[in-house]
Amino acid sequence: MPTLLTEYLILAAILFVIGGVGVVVRRNAITVLMSIELMLNAANLTFVAFSRFPLVAGMTVQHAMRGQAAAFFVIATAAAEAAVGLAILIAVFRRRETTHVDELTLLRDPEPVFEREPEPVPVAVHASLETH
Repeated sequence: MPTLLTEYLILAAILFVIGGVGVVVRRNAITVLMSIELMLNAANLTFVAFSRFPLVAGMTVQHAMRGQAAAFFVIATAAAEAAVGLAILIAVFRRRETTHVDELTLLRDPEPVFEREPEPVPVAVHASLETH
């Protein structure tokens, strides 16, 4: 029994919904990133399914490869997104010691930490600022 286009699309929809629910429900940032990857893979499955089962009868091989090329670009973008997202997440975890999404609401540090005390501004600079 051959596999139909609708079966691929149903599987892609199920994967996309699972990923969407994971983004909305989960509070761990790593789980949210994994759910986004699942949603991107669902889109890839749709691209490849439509390239395998063309909607127009006279499609050439070059037209059929467009879906696979789009899936390739999505994979490359997802790899870059995962690398940058994990790097940011590691930096945030080192600073705040949490990956809980609800606790990462501020873009600034709650308490700035200086390596050394800031140097005082010379008096001549103060005088030049006041004259302008």
